[in-house]
Amino acid sequence: MEFETSAFGNALLYIIVGIVFASGGLATWFLVRPKRPNEEKNAPYECGEEAIGTPWGNFNMRFYIVALIFILFDVEVVFLFPWAIVFGNKDYITATDGLWGWFAIGEAFVFIGILALGLIYAWANGHLDWVKPEEKPTSFNGKVPLQDYMQLNKKAS
Repeated sequence: MEFETSAFGNALLYIIVGIVFASGGLATWFLVRPKRPNEEKNAPYECGEEAIGTPWGNFNMRFYIVALIFILFDVEVVFLFPWAIVFGNKDYITATDGLWGWFAIGEAFVFIGILALGLIYAWANGHLDWVKPEEKPTSFNGKVPLQDYMQLNKKAS
């Protein structure tokens, strides 16, 4: 007597075996593990530091803008990879006397150009510039006059 299953039956069998395997491991862990709770084990862990204050603190919006620009160019790579695969196929390019190749290269330049315009726009509007901290005067009384320090700072910037 042969036992045959369909492809869905095989998938169901793998799912059932996986659930039983994971449940068995968790049950064994629950029965074997030591149960010695203490204050340190019950404390919330966040990067090794104690959480102070509310989690709803202010966050600099420039991090979001940089992340969005990164995603923009990451998606660009995702869209250019299939284009490069098709453009690299000699059969597509030679089938239309090279017109397909010129169309594909032009399409890629237009795509990259639009994304470059977006980057230039973000750069020109200062979205990529970080806020520089204000210089705070100090009460340090050194032997060198303050004017010399100011001249040195002007030369450096």
